[in-house]
Amino acid sequence: MIFAVPISDDNPTVSAPILTFALIGTCIGAFLWQLGHDERVTLYTYGMVPAELFGLWHPPRSYQVLPPGAKVLTSMFLHGGWFHLIGNMWFLWLAGFILEDNWGRLIYSIFYLVAGAAALQFYAWCAPGSYVPLVGASGAVAALMGGFLVRFPRMKIEMGFYSLIFRYRFKAPAYALLPFWLAMEFLYGSVSGTSSPVAHWAHVGGFLFGMAAAYGIMRSGLEQKASDAIESKIGWSADPDIVRASEALEKSNFDEAAAILRDHLKQKPSSVDALEILQQVEWRRGDVRAYLEVMAQLCQLHLRAQDTGAAWSDFEAYRNAGGDKLPAGVWLDIARMLETQQNFDRAAAEYEQLAQVHTKEKQSIVALLGAGRLYLKRLNRPEDALRNYKAAAASQVPHLDWERNIQAGIKEAERALGKVPAGASPTRL
Repeated sequence: MIFAVPISDDNPTVSAPILTFALIGTCIGAFLWQLGHDERVTLYTYGMVPAELFGLWHPPRSYQVLPPGAKVLTSMFLHGGWFHLIGNMWFLWLAGFILEDNWGRLIYSIFYLVAGAAALQFYAWCAPGSYVPLVGASGAVAALMGGFLVRFPRMKIEMGFYSLIFRYRFKAPAYALLPFWLAMEFLYGSVSGTSSPVAHWAHVGGFLFGMAAAYGIMRSGLEQKASDAIESKIGWSADPDIVRASEALEKSNFDEAAAILRDHLKQKPSSVDALEILQQVEWRRGDVRAYLEVMAQLCQLHLRAQDTGAAWSDFEAYRNAGGDKLPAGVWLDIARMLETQQNFDRAAAEYEQLAQVHTKEKQSIVALLGAGRLYLKRLNRPEDALRNYKAAAASQVPHLDWERNIQAGIKEAERALGKVPAGASPTRL
């Protein structure tokens, strides 16, 4: 079985996604509450039943706690199982926090609730006589995905394909991935109708409503007003160059944004904010070489700040974009970070690749010693350890300071392999 999972996108945010966190927390809390109550009673009491919504069926009096219209809202916070909950919350996180950052919390909250209700209503129109309760946030989340497509059509989304035998990651723009997802939902809905345990038509309805609503928000000027309000709150700390570059990026004036940011970096070469925006600019205008240079700088700055999570994210983005020659010093620090985190296999692999790429740099000797040490001490692979120690001994890079460690490593690896060290006398009987 193969799983396709969106992992991340390329858009940084300015404000904390408080409302998205609150929605995720509410859904998790509601699900934990569900676990302590009778499932059937909970679903029919607080879930949306299409036949009840249209007056075609009336539940037992004990289930009539709320009017049918109110259940459209309560059903959005209930879920049918752990996988249902986790999947919806993951998509809510990926799409929600960016839209909240751009629209502001008022517009975002109204959009989420109205779009979720619209998705459920659309499903009810497709199955007006259904007596099966409908629960889940996926209609509202699908609307967020539709809004994301309208608002950020060219934004890169990182996807991961996972199975028992392989893993693969790639990036593609939203305009390529999200319409494909919508088409698949439409196909599944057409084939299975309302008999499927998944409400495909709620997804379709939510996505289409989200697209229309996002377009309306954008054309009405509400988004600009929200953006201005957000900027007014953070403007006191924003550098004028960063603001100008962000505005140029927003208008897709990539050359202008890049020029502003590079001038800024001449004065402040350690500006993470400038580099974060510049990497977006270079990626979106297709200059992969410049993008890789910026990601290498970001990785170095995050390592200096001991922000290992951000540094690893930078390194992965660098790799995924085709980068294979990270500066030796930065690469060595990444390998050491992996070793500290006890990711010994990956650390040894990075040490070896560093040494293969930077053959004339002194870091290559350190990397070969690091790989040899891990293979010998941590991974129980003395043959690989010996290969790396011998490569260090044969290196053209002056290594007198490390010669003693190299020879000691060679002897220890040979002992581990059961070989007689060179120059040793045989035992006499």
